[in-house]
Amino acid sequence: MKKIGLVGGTGPESTLMYYKALNSRIDSLTNGKAMPDIVIESVNFRRVWSYVTDGKYDMLVDYLAEKINNLIKSGAEVVSLTAVTMHVVFDELQKKCPLPLVSIPKAVCEKAVANNFKKVALIGTIFTMEQDYMKKDLRDNGIEVIVPEKDDRDLIAKRILEELELGIVKESTLREFVAIINKMKQTHGIEAVILGCTELPLILNPDNCPVHCLDAVEIHLEKLISLADSE
Repeated sequence: MKKIGLVGGTGPESTLMYYKALNSRIDSLTNGKAMPDIVIESVNFRRVWSYVTDGKYDMLVDYLAEKINNLIKSGAEVVSLTAVTMHVVFDELQKKCPLPLVSIPKAVCEKAVANNFKKVALIGTIFTMEQDYMKKDLRDNGIEVIVPEKDDRDLIAKRILEELELGIVKESTLREFVAIINKMKQTHGIEAVILGCTELPLILNPDNCPVHCLDAVEIHLEKLISLADSE
């Protein structure tokens, strides 16, 4: 099993999800014989968020590349970001990284194609919903990507930043999210929704979502474990 390196802290709640899931799943995969070697390089969330909101992408790339290099120096053989929003600079970051990075957008696209979906919704941070880094691979594969209306995008982004990033999960917020997804289902005929923020699985899951969930965390974890377990 290869040593796994995670760029964490974006945010702490999703980093915890990754750490716990990788340990428990690999333990189960090996029938209780092994748990993974994991190294985490945690970023200053406030710093990276300011880079994103201010459009300082060169500074974001340099900061994340520094963290990835620290992981590699610590022996990481499989490296990944633990936040969808950070993939806004994925291509530039990959050029600075000597190891292949595990892409959340590509992993999600592969799963959508495998399920033969033709029209999916995307929810996440405001940047994930409004920019193209999470949509491009899907569109290149003939999949239409629908995002919520402007007011709904603002509400989702606000709940992620002010609640889910802090580990706060409210029933009222779940009702809001379900209503937005149902609206897109009725208006656009979406077949599935991409949970395009690593905190969204804290509140949405296959049991409470009105359409099929393409959980970016779940899909990403599957890919990470597969690569870590490969020769």
